[in-house]
Amino acid sequence: MVFPKNKELLVMAVINITPDSFYEKSRCLNDSCLKERLNFLKKESFDILDIGSFSSRPNGEFISTKEELNRIIPALEIITEIFPNTTISIDTFRSEVAEECIKRFNIEIINDISGGFMDKNMYKTVSKYQKTYVLTHIKGTPQTMFFSENTSYKNLLEEMLIFFEERIKELTILGCKNIIIDPGFGFAKTTMQNYTILKNLHLFKKWGLPLMVGFSRKSMIWKILNSSPENALNGTTILNTLALTHGANILRVHDTKEANETIKLFEIYNNQTTTWRDLG
Repeated sequence: MVFPKNKELLVMAVINITPDSFYEKSRCLNDSCLKERLNFLKKESFDILDIGSFSSRPNGEFISTKEELNRIIPALEIITEIFPNTTISIDTFRSEVAEECIKRFNIEIINDISGGFMDKNMYKTVSKYQKTYVLTHIKGTPQTMFFSENTSYKNLLEEMLIFFEERIKELTILGCKNIIIDPGFGFAKTTMQNYTILKNLHLFKKWGLPLMVGFSRKSMIWKILNSSPENALNGTTILNTLALTHGANILRVHDTKEANETIKLFEIYNNQTTTWRDLG
């Protein structure tokens, strides 16, 4: 499993090999930019590198499998050379991309924003190679997830719980032993629905599986603050803190220093047992 011994809270650092990811500073468009980002991360602390070459932002370009591989394979060659012992996650919904990365680089985690719905072979692939699978909730695709039919729920939380129950069962039957739950903040949810999920995040701990959250610099922060992704770091830190209090185990972020500081302070607070009665 991805969790080191005696460590329950992890930081997943995001690297986007894309020209159109929503946060411009996360984009690595060439080898020089990628190496600069990796050298910066060398000075920071993180547990997982999450590499994506297909932008899942709303209305992003729907690139081919060939193009996705053409972007990610050269990037992984550089990444694995600089970080040979780091746990790497591939952000893809395509089983072909996942399998190629597993075969060539022994990738440990497949982070599938589609929950397995955009490629019916994904579950079989991660089970075959016994890789950790990030199971994300979404309705529709990145191109359609904000259509009204995909953000309409009779009961948001109940439908999400049923979604995970069914998908976990299917993965388990296939032999997938390591599953991470991701509620999919920003995927087929309105801004207010995202906050409903956050406030009830503890519900998704019912299976005893690691829980990952990813709202780093997303619109659920900056739209409310009338700001921008570039100015959403403070809001990200606040939401990460709230997520930790509700049971999150992995923070997927663009800003690793701030995420680590959040975890460190949360752990100090969470381990504090002194009460006002002990003070006399």
